[in-house]
Amino acid sequence: MSQVKQNDAVKVHYTGKLEDGQVFDSSVERGEPIEFTLGEGQLIPGFEEGLIGMEVNEKKTINISKDEAYGEPKEELIQEVQKNQLPEELKPEVGMPLVSKGPDGREINLVITDVKDETIVVDANHPLAGKDLIFDLEVVEIK
Repeated sequence: MSQVKQNDAVKVHYTGKLEDGQVFDSSVERGEPIEFTLGEGQLIPGFEEGLIGMEVNEKKTINISKDEAYGEPKEELIQEVQKNQLPEELKPEVGMPLVSKGPDGREINLVITDVKDETIVVDANHPLAGKDLIFDLEVVEIK
């Protein structure tokens, strides 16, 4: 049986959970495994490392520390914005996602974390930053 190694193209089913058991993402629920090549940096390092040595149809659960996932939240990615800079029709609420354009034209995903009288606080950190993650993995195919 072949085993997953660096530079292999693989199809994998996964369910990602937080330490409290809350599921944040699952290919199983979508019905389609993800397909990617190890070593191309498409996924967090801990996810790829957890697949090394697995065989087709093998299942296992891995724990990924925040350092091998999305790291710690960065203070510089949390900013206060004047409400008058928002579109007039927007009614800001805590938890609301926003998209902003950076100086280079790239889209930046933000989440409103606080709404004040004249300003809102937005966070551009990945929603899973600062969290340890648990993944149930199943290798579907090694190409």
